[in-house]
Amino acid sequence: MVEEERKFTVEAGWLLPDLSPAVPASGSVRTLAPATLVATYHDTVDLRLARAGVSLRYREGDEVPWTVKLPTDSPGVRHEISRAGPAEEMPTELVELVTVFHRGAALTPAAVVRTVRHAQEIVDEAGRVLAEVVDDEVTVLDAEGAITGAFREVEVERKAGDGALLDRLTELLRDAGARGGDFTPKHVRALGRAATAEPDLVAPDELPADPSAATVVTEAVRREVARLLVHDPLVRLRAPVGDDDTAVHQMRVACRRLRSDLKTFGPLVRPAWARPLRTELKWLADALGAARDAEVLRERLRRTAAADPVSPVDPAAVDRLDAVLAEWQAEALTRVDEALRAPRYLALVDALVLAARAPRLTPRADAPARRVLPGLVARPWRRLAGTSKKPGGVATLHPAGPDEHWHTVRKQGKQARSAVTAVAPVLGGDAAKLARALRKVQNLLGEHQDAAVAAETWRAVAEARPDDHQLAMTAGRLLERERAAVRRARADFPYAWRRASRRRRTRWLA
Repeated sequence: MVEEERKFTVEAGWLLPDLSPAVPASGSVRTLAPATLVATYHDTVDLRLARAGVSLRYREGDEVPWTVKLPTDSPGVRHEISRAGPAEEMPTELVELVTVFHRGAALTPAAVVRTVRHAQEIVDEAGRVLAEVVDDEVTVLDAEGAITGAFREVEVERKAGDGALLDRLTELLRDAGARGGDFTPKHVRALGRAATAEPDLVAPDELPADPSAATVVTEAVRREVARLLVHDPLVRLRAPVGDDDTAVHQMRVACRRLRSDLKTFGPLVRPAWARPLRTELKWLADALGAARDAEVLRERLRRTAAADPVSPVDPAAVDRLDAVLAEWQAEALTRVDEALRAPRYLALVDALVLAARAPRLTPRADAPARRVLPGLVARPWRRLAGTSKKPGGVATLHPAGPDEHWHTVRKQGKQARSAVTAVAPVLGGDAAKLARALRKVQNLLGEHQDAAVAAETWRAVAEARPDDHQLAMTAGRLLERERAAVRRARADFPYAWRRASRRRRTRWLA
C-alpha cells in the first residue's frame, strides 16, 4: 500500500475551515468521532530508522497494529505495510523488511506518541473516501508515561481521490492560516533533532564541474549502493518497480554495475578493500540470478507467443509452459529470501554502507578525473572491440558462431558500457555519445542472449514432458520464433557496432 499525505503546523486556537469548497460535485464532508491513538515507535539506539525516513510502530486499538512505513522518491509518499501481532512481539517479517536500515542492531521502543484526532473525510456520492483531513493534538510520552513534549498538526491524506483534490484541500488550509505542506513524520518531531541527523547511508550527489577521480569513483559507488539497498524491501515485498520493471532486476543491476565499477576503477581503489566486496556482490548477484531469469522468461513467453497473431499458438499449452516457469520463479524467490536473511548478507549491507560513506582509494585517485579516467575506460573498451592483447571481442564474432561466443561478447559489452556510463557525466561530449551508442549495442546482445536462452528453455520443458504432444508442438513453434530473433539480432549488430565504434565517439579513449 502507498500512502500519500501532507502535513501542516497551526497556531493554538486555529480552527479547521469549511472543506466543502474542495469537494467534488455530488460529494460531501463526513465528520468522524474524535479518537485517541497511542503509538509506540521502535528504533535503534542511534535512531537509524528515523534518520533514514523509516518507521516501525505498534498502535493500540488498530485491527492490524504493527506498521512499517518506507520512504519513496516523492516527499510525503510512503510505502505502508501492516501486520497483526501482539504488542510485545514485533513481527519478524517487518523487522526483516527494514534490515538495510537497522543492519542487525536491536530495535527497542524509542518514542510513545499519543494523538487525539479530529477527522473529516471527503466522500463521493457512493460513500467512497477520497481524502481524509485530520487535526491532531499530539503528546509525546516517556517510558514512565510522563509528558515530554506536545505539538499540533493538520494532515491531509489521499485515499481514493486524485492529486488535484489534495491540492484544493491544501489551498483551503493555507488560506485559513495553516503553514507548511511539507512532510515530517510525527515520530521524527517527537524524537527531536537526533532523528533529523544524516542517515547512515550517504546518498549520491551531483558531480562538481571539474571533479577529481576520487569524486567520480565515490559517486559511482554511492549511486549503485543506494540502488541496491533501496530495492531490498521491495524484493522482500515482491513489489513492482514502475510498469515494466522489478525490484529483483534493479537489485541485480546494482550488484553488477558496482562490481564492474570496482573493476574499471581498479587502480584507484585499494585491492584489499575492493576484492572481497566484489566477491560478496557476486554471491548476491548469483542469488538473485535465477529469480531474474525466471522473470525474463515468463515475460518473453507471453511476448513470443503473441508475436504472430495470424498464426497463434495453443494458449493452453502456453499456460502450461508458464506454470512451469512460475514454479521455477517461486523456488528461486525462496532462495533469494534465504540469502537476504543470511548473516553473510547482513555483513555485506554493513560493508556497502561503509563503502558509500568512505570508499578506500589510492593516492592516484586524487588526480583530476579528466586526466585519469579515459585510460581506465580504454581497457574494457579494447577488450570489447577485440584490440587488446587478450583474444575475443567483437572483432572475432561470426554470424554463424556459437551462442556462447556472442554471450561472452555481451558480458564484455556490459563491462565497457558500465565504464563509459560512469565517466560520461564528467567527460561529456563524445563519452556521452558513446554511452548512448553502447546502449543500443547492448540491447541487441541482450536480445540475442534472451532469445537463445528462451529457445533452449522451451526445448527443455517439452523434453521433460514427452507425453504432452501439444506442449511439444507449441514449444517447437516458440523455439523457431526465438531462433529467428537470434538471427535478427546478429543481422542488426554490425550496423549498431559501426555506429558505436566510430572514431569521433572513441577518440577520447586513445
